[in-house]
Amino acid sequence: CSASTNKPVLTLFTKKPCPLCDEAKEVLEPYKRRFILQEVDITLPENSIWYDKYKYDIPVFHLNGKFLMKHQVDIEKFENQLMKLELQND
Repeated sequence: CSASTNKPVLTLFTKKPCPLCDEAKEVLEPYKRRFILQEVDITLPENSIWYDKYKYDIPVFHLNGKFLMKHQVDIEKFENQLMKLELQND
């Protein structure tokens, strides 16, 4: 179904272990059907640019490639941005 291809992509910049990332994913659980979660492990060599940028800030979230939030989920901000993207796709 083509609707799924239009889902916004939420990118989570993370590393292991990351209790805050686990917490963030739990908070986002009720919304998971509305977006595609893409996790980026910043400790991998190919992600060193993100490591340099975010090593003290994870979890960091980008929505459709744009910075959204860091450290913890701002659910209100997330909902607003997600709704905006969903409206654009309709």
